[in-house]
Amino acid sequence: MKMYLISDNVDTYTGMRLAGVEGIVVHEKEELRKALEATLADKEIGIILLTERFGREFPEIIDDVKLNHKLPLIIEIPDRHGTGRAPDFITSYVNEAIGLKL
Repeated sequence: MKMYLISDNVDTYTGMRLAGVEGIVVHEKEELRKALEATLADKEIGIILLTERFGREFPEIIDDVKLNHKLPLIIEIPDRHGTGRAPDFITSYVNEAIGLKL
């Protein structure tokens, strides 16, 4: 199975291409929707890497794919601007999940 990148900036795309990951750069909602549809149709793709901006700006599209398709796995990655998450997001996530403060 292959990985495929859907990015909102050329720098992330270039870095992933250097690592051997194919992908596309999109900026608009409809471009994202079309890129996801094309990626879902390719049964060789097992992981879709998305820059975090898409998860923040278009959660309905991303959530729909996550909820209605077993494969491919969707992973949101930070771009060159860094992550939009709090520095302790993993600890907070674990605290909420198990109800214990670490």
